[in-house]
Amino acid sequence: MTYDRLVCANCAAPVSEGRCPVCRANRERLQQENFFENFLAGLNPMTLIALLAVLVAAVALLAHQTA
Repeated sequence: MTYDRLVCANCAAPVSEGRCPVCRANRERLQQENFFENFLAGLNPMTLIALLAVLVAAVALLAHQTA
């Protein structure tokens, strides 16, 4: 959900304008949630495959050293 269409119950203004402390707090919370949700969605498939390959190699290396 985007905050640009939300209306604050405290001041009846759009949350995106941040007129009151409640608006500003909710706007900040929604921006942080959207950042973390979209972090992996913004990566291209080749980057995800490369990260997965590095992770598998690291786990294999650790397993080989402990055995």
